[in-house]
Amino acid sequence: MSEQGFLTVCEQLLEAIEDALDAAGVDADSLRSGHLLEIEFDDGAKIVVNGQAPLREIWVAARSGGFHFRDVDGRWRDTRSGEDLAQVLSRCVSEHCPAPVTLALD
Repeated sequence: MSEQGFLTVCEQLLEAIEDALDAAGVDADSLRSGHLLEIEFDDGAKIVVNGQAPLREIWVAARSGGFHFRDVDGRWRDTRSGEDLAQVLSRCVSEHCPAPVTLALD
């Protein structure tokens, strides 16, 4: 994937995350700046999702840790655990919500 292709996909993914948060009724504020999405919760916690164009990776930083995702057959997979981005984000977001959250990024 070219860098420009990655940036286009990254933009679409960040939009999909924002839409999934809204669809799940998550009470959080989101702020976009370029290819970075910051999600802030009432408890002051933040989750940051950003695109790393030179590496063609999506990085997630949360209280529970940092995660790097690569496109594997059309799915964003954690480079260490192999978990899907939606699974990891759902778990990280759920840590700051009164009930478990499942985010659908498809």
